[in-house]
Amino acid sequence: MLRCAITDGTASSFVNTAQIDRLQSQVRRWASGGIDLIQLREKNLEAGALLSLAEAALQTLREMNSPAKLLINSRTDVAIAGRAHGVHLTAHRDELTPKQVRELFTHAGLPPPTVSVSCHTPSDIARARHHAADLILFGPVFEKRVNGELVAGGSGLEALTLACTIAEQVPVLALGGITSGNSGACLAAGAAGVAAIRLFTS
Repeated sequence: MLRCAITDGTASSFVNTAQIDRLQSQVRRWASGGIDLIQLREKNLEAGALLSLAEAALQTLREMNSPAKLLINSRTDVAIAGRAHGVHLTAHRDELTPKQVRELFTHAGLPPPTVSVSCHTPSDIARARHHAADLILFGPVFEKRVNGELVAGGSGLEALTLACTIAEQVPVLALGGITSGNSGACLAAGAAGVAAIRLFTS
């Protein structure tokens, strides 16, 4: 089962030593626990602050000789500057495609990146597959919360099964309200793994 741990987005715009230490401690715990992918999802940060966190996380992974990959949420420029393993993209129409991200990495002289895409509808999934995403994060399966508050219900396991069918050869990770108690049901529905914030940070 693939597991993707997502940072909680609480880093402030002024990245200090305490925040870097917190992230590195979190990365050590994830890497020691066998997490496959770490998504640095800090939407409120400017590029420089995000780069500082990315470099700290990558340093920790190198020190541990960990196979875990660090993906930067939406910021291909920061991923390239920090030499991260890849990028996580949204499903927005104006977002770069996985192919474009790979071309930028190649132009920068970097190895081919891992590119994941958030998808919420069948058309999102078909488009991500068409553009050769390496991974699809489909959700919310059970629920969506923002700052701990429930903001939307989930699409359910049947929708997850459909997502996996449409994705064909592209692995799908279930996202949204994932717990240790329901992750097995996600695998039974066809998911290759799970992605979560609370499951891996609690």
